[in-house]
Amino acid sequence: MKSSTVIKLFVVLGVILIFGLYALPTLIGQKNAKYLSQITGGYLPTSTINLGLDLKGGMHLVLGVETDKAVFAVLSRAANNLQQQLTNAKIAADEVVPSVKNGYTIKIHLVDDADLNRALNLIATNLPNYVVVSDKNPIIIKLKDKIVQRIKNEAIEQAISVIRNRVNQFGVTEPTVVKAGEDHIVVDLPGIKNPNRAVRLLGETARLELHLVDDSVNVADALNGNLPEDDEILYQIKRNPTTGEVTKIPIVVKKEPVITGDMITNAAVRFDNLNRPYVAFELNSEGAKIFARFTATHIGKRLAIVLDDVVYSAPVIQSAITGGRGQITGNFTLEEAHDLALVLRSGSLPAPVKILQKVTIGPSLGKISIEKGKKAMIFGAAVVVLFMIFYYRLSGLLADVAMALNILIILGAMVMLNATLTLPGLAGIALTVGMSVDANVLIYERIREELMIGRSVYDAVNTGYARAFITILDANITTLIVALILYQFGSGPVKGFGITMAIGLLANIFTAVTFTKMVFEIVLDKFKPKRLSI
Repeated sequence: MKSSTVIKLFVVLGVILIFGLYALPTLIGQKNAKYLSQITGGYLPTSTINLGLDLKGGMHLVLGVETDKAVFAVLSRAANNLQQQLTNAKIAADEVVPSVKNGYTIKIHLVDDADLNRALNLIATNLPNYVVVSDKNPIIIKLKDKIVQRIKNEAIEQAISVIRNRVNQFGVTEPTVVKAGEDHIVVDLPGIKNPNRAVRLLGETARLELHLVDDSVNVADALNGNLPEDDEILYQIKRNPTTGEVTKIPIVVKKEPVITGDMITNAAVRFDNLNRPYVAFELNSEGAKIFARFTATHIGKRLAIVLDDVVYSAPVIQSAITGGRGQITGNFTLEEAHDLALVLRSGSLPAPVKILQKVTIGPSLGKISIEKGKKAMIFGAAVVVLFMIFYYRLSGLLADVAMALNILIILGAMVMLNATLTLPGLAGIALTVGMSVDANVLIYERIREELMIGRSVYDAVNTGYARAFITILDANITTLIVALILYQFGSGPVKGFGITMAIGLLANIFTAVTFTKMVFEIVLDKFKPKRLSI
């Protein structure tokens, strides 16, 4: 054999071995693959193809992000800063009120109309993102439209990032988290085993704050409306470990938080001396400095640990905490502690989200889809195999072997890439089966044409492959570009179709051009036939 043929033979055998080993667990079952791996020293792959939501079952969610609340948070911070700036400039204002309903505005009511021009100059200097809608008292300023849109877009992108982090830590294989429309997020969770827990985790804003408890204020008086301006009433939830009964305890805290959740760098579940779970968290350098300075000057005071406006605990500060570490206790179950640590690690949502649509797909539907997909592929492949053998005889049988190798490469590559097989992905595999045979049909017809004009068998094979190669390459490359675009910009099932198509097309080029030609070269070199069965 020629050296080029020997090289092709080793390449083909290597491809069959590598992709065959990765495809083996899918073909024989993961349990059998694990047993086989154990008896061979644990070197064989044991992973099977990941199944998508439409095949494995799971949950499909459409979340709506309340972007107006993200804008309101920006308006509120601007109003607070403006109130402080007016006070520093000795401009009395008895009302600085942010509003979303009135077109993302802030209303400033001055005590003395004589301060109007000074207030307008201060606003123009310090609030460049706002335009003055009314320059009379009360002054009304509006957040610029482009700034509003930017805040909303950033809220969506940040929400997608946070939700994706939570889903990844939740242990779901190949989840989908993508933006849909103006303010919607689509989440697909294949194989999810606890849908209610997933919904709870994805919907929690997880805004952690540490507030100083104002014990100087009588709670009963505060509930009756006698509450200082810089205070607010929050509630601590306590559960009776025996009866499970929940009670709400009002606590008066300072509005301004000492520490916010964006300063947290890590959170994990720990256990106390009584083996009760709690959540330990770590702060970044800025948060650690603030926390150390605050606790050193407030020894003996209570610090409320607040998550989404609910007080989880309010321990007394015993001493300065200088390590940048704290803990959250609250009679958690182990699952609740793990979930709380998870959402703290992944970060807080920039705005609340609502579950707009929730669809749970049972695994039985996926099994039916798989069975129908298998039957369709087997029937289609059988028809193609019989046709190729009938029309091209032994050469048709070679094309059928190439088709089987094509499927083997697709299965093995999807396991290697940890890709997800969806129902459209099954259609993509079926389509590449037809395209792999189509490539061989092009080659065989070229060879027939060369034989008809009197070329020798050897020359006809070489010329047929050479002339068909460009056509095969052009057809597959253009389709491959489309498949890659589907994978890049599609989501869920569409992405599944794109990945199987892309892998199948690359496998098709290899099997049609390298594998079948190598077999022809070996046959021609060894047997030197005068005719071809084609």
